[in-house]
Amino acid sequence: MILVMMLVVMPSVLLVGVTTDTKQMVSLVALFLGLLTFVEYNATYPSLVEFRDAPPFNRMRYLMLFATIFFLSMIARGAAIPSSLTQFADAIGSLIGNAMDFPYSPVRLATLMIANDATADQIAALRTAAGMSYLISLISLSIFLILLKAGRWPRHDQPFNVWINLPTFDPSAGGDVVARLTRDARINIALGFLLPFLTPAVVKIGSAGLEPLVLTSPQTLIWTMTAWAFLPASLFMRGIAMGRVADMIRETRAAHRLAEDGKRFAAA
Repeated sequence: MILVMMLVVMPSVLLVGVTTDTKQMVSLVALFLGLLTFVEYNATYPSLVEFRDAPPFNRMRYLMLFATIFFLSMIARGAAIPSSLTQFADAIGSLIGNAMDFPYSPVRLATLMIANDATADQIAALRTAAGMSYLISLISLSIFLILLKAGRWPRHDQPFNVWINLPTFDPSAGGDVVARLTRDARINIALGFLLPFLTPAVVKIGSAGLEPLVLTSPQTLIWTMTAWAFLPASLFMRGIAMGRVADMIRETRAAHRLAEDGKRFAAA
């Protein structure tokens, strides 16, 4: 609960020139999300949060979100109060953003979300934020894959309850559970791959006839680019996790069949 509230208020605390009204609004949002997280993790019957009893899945997603918001906030803070950390974050973001700024790349498409009359500095700030957030999402996804391949997720010393960890998945909806989990895993991975490319197009189409998205506000830039990078990586992780659950069920079924065959052989 406290960690979630810290995450929400972080940009307002680190940035300079945030108004009192904005801080009050952010505090209310942080309180609501903190209470929601507290209720979800202490309720007997889950409703929304997935993999709550399968660490470190949600911890990885939280750390990815925390790192993205922190470094984007430090980059924005460096415009008013430069320091070694803000300059380092800005340099890394600029390096990755410029390296990935080629035709049809996610970073190039992300610049399409900004207003047409944006200045070169605003486009550069967006490119830097996109580069930093994309880098953090790729590193987080790589760490999760390493943990998965190393057998650290899910832990073998703890039982894995499909209903507790996948409350939105109904195993009785029809069809084989393994086939449905495998299908959902592929859909999530496909969406995770396509979302960075589709989001700018959706924003452009949605803003047709309206004012284009203006990312001049540091907080707007931080939260927009955080969502742009976090949601695809989170879908990737969810798809990989669901595929792993399907493999576990398949392995359990095979073990049970072998045990039954062994019993029949011994009885014969």
